[in-house]
Amino acid sequence: MLADCAVGFGRNAIGGRDGKLYVVKDSENDDLLNPVPGTLRYAVTQDEPLWIIFDHDMVIHLEEELLVKSYKTIDGRGFNVQISNGPCITLENVSNIIIHNIYIHDCIPAWKAMVGETESPQHSEEKSDGDGISIFGSRDVWIDHCTLANCHDGLIDAVYGSTAITISNNFMFHHNEAMLMGHNDDFLADKNMQVTIAFNFFGEGLVQRMPRCRHGYFHIVNNVYTEWEMYAIGGSANPTINSQGNVFIASDNNSTKEVTKREYVSENDDWKNWNWRSDGDVMLNGAFFTPSGRETPASYMRATSMVARPASHLTTTALSAGALHCMIGKQC
Repeated sequence: MLADCAVGFGRNAIGGRDGKLYVVKDSENDDLLNPVPGTLRYAVTQDEPLWIIFDHDMVIHLEEELLVKSYKTIDGRGFNVQISNGPCITLENVSNIIIHNIYIHDCIPAWKAMVGETESPQHSEEKSDGDGISIFGSRDVWIDHCTLANCHDGLIDAVYGSTAITISNNFMFHHNEAMLMGHNDDFLADKNMQVTIAFNFFGEGLVQRMPRCRHGYFHIVNNVYTEWEMYAIGGSANPTINSQGNVFIASDNNSTKEVTKREYVSENDDWKNWNWRSDGDVMLNGAFFTPSGRETPASYMRATSMVARPASHLTTTALSAGALHCMIGKQC
């Protein structure tokens, strides 16, 4: 049933809906070359669709980045499931992924694994970035009700032509560069990127990139932002940013009141033509959003994925963001 609940640009992500349930029972034996049945790595590397669940509370320390194949759901409901203190999740050239109710924190870089002809894994000369969740060249992805904190690079990064993504109901805290959307300013394939960022709580100790966008179209809707230390929403290379129904609560530091930051190479005023709007946002404690570009609704059609609720609802009703405290046999 969960697979039918997605909203936004990632609403078509079905994950492992059409496959079997797979129960993860073993949190200890993470073997890259020969994944052990019962482990999370074994489940995500199967070719068939799977809805992956867990049978007890567990903290998983991965030895290498977790490369997830298409048509998988990682569903931590019912238990306290954490992935931490090692490499974390990578979605590379895949589709139809749902990640739900996982606490991901303290992720670190590791040498990218390459399985050669020998029994021992070989390593490339590149390292993974140390993201919580890295989305590379992938589509139809829904990340919902996760808690993310304190990773080496980004909490959630989406690059290299990734699109049709929804990041919703997550709680993020204690991190510098939270979310990067777009590979680099010269990578034009990201012009087709569409990402929905909805119902998230950006909490204590976040500095910047909530998100930082390149090219593409971004619907940032009904989130709560609290006391960012540099900026909340930033970008370069002319992304379209449609900010609707969010609550922005600035810190008492007078130098960090602005929500937005634009990064550009030339000294001209090209950024004034970028379509960035604030529609129905609530600005508190001196927060302010610098709009630009055209104000016509047509300018934001490709950056509109759902109907925004009034921001006043967020100031009167607490968001249920982050990993849920669910119990088996009771409604979550």
